[in-house]
Amino acid sequence: MRPFNYQGSPAKILFGAGMRKQVAQAVADLGCRRALVLSTPQQAKDAETIAALLGERAVGTFAQATMHTPVEITELALQAMRDSGADCTVAFGGGSTTGLGKAIAYRLDTPQIVIPTTYAGSEVTPILGQTQAGRKETVRAASILPEVVIYDPELTLGLPVPMTVTSGLNAMAHAAEALYARDRNPISSLMAVEGLRALAEALPQITEAPRDLSARSAALYGAWLCGTVLGTVGMSLHHKLCHVLGGTFDLPHAETHAIILPHAIAFNAGAVAAELQPIAEIFGTTAPGAALHDFAVRIGAPTALKDIGLQEADLDRAAEIATANPYWNPREVTRTDIRQLLAAAWRGDAPTT
Repeated sequence: MRPFNYQGSPAKILFGAGMRKQVAQAVADLGCRRALVLSTPQQAKDAETIAALLGERAVGTFAQATMHTPVEITELALQAMRDSGADCTVAFGGGSTTGLGKAIAYRLDTPQIVIPTTYAGSEVTPILGQTQAGRKETVRAASILPEVVIYDPELTLGLPVPMTVTSGLNAMAHAAEALYARDRNPISSLMAVEGLRALAEALPQITEAPRDLSARSAALYGAWLCGTVLGTVGMSLHHKLCHVLGGTFDLPHAETHAIILPHAIAFNAGAVAAELQPIAEIFGTTAPGAALHDFAVRIGAPTALKDIGLQEADLDRAAEIATANPYWNPREVTRTDIRQLLAAAWRGDAPTT
């Protein structure tokens, strides 16, 4: 067995149907008294419901969380924290809201509780991705990791199927790249495989029966595992490309991850065939990239960058930015290769090695 380092997450996980009702107790257990509830504008009413569950421990809501965590929105939220005298945050929603809570904690070191309603997984990572001046940067710090995560599958029952499948594939991307991460370890690989398996089984069931609580619970369980892995080991080509496409071209986060995933895995498969064997086994094939593409088609996920807003004229610039700064990947990355990969993803082609 190869030598490894492993650091377990100190985050407290509360998982189960109806668990959102424990939010006030979770705030109290952190020693906090004044919680600001965060959400996107679309989930403002849901944020008010969470505030009602908090009762006297809620100081209000801030419903301006935005995709890719722009710094200017964070500044507004920081002012809301100061104005309300809040001593913690409760982030309700998907990756956008979780990102805002992390951005606040990174600057103020205030405790965080997250109540996820998608399968983004970022709620269990010490990683913050934030955007400024058209560039997305990634920051890692202990203060960024939320102290408590409340997983309540009942809150995902109304998640639209299109958002469900892209969010689920986003989660699977974390685990897929974790399998060949340079700093992987036996525990992270076990969690990655289990997370992939849970989502591979649950997502097709949800497309057939969106309000199946058992399938929703399995998907949320898988997302937790995949997100935990993301916070444990480093990522490579897939995440680099998605950060470029999201931060520079403002493409939707989950959809971008869903589209790029099969192409990035196919690109690296020749260099790390043994590490990616679990994906082949889950889908009963010898080509993990092609299997992920077929799976995406089966569950109705988007497969073409042109369909989510990227212009063909942007491909050269995207390839240039994605290869401007060196980063570790199991296979050498060249501008020509990445241009070809992005072009195939832009058209919606099945991936090639």
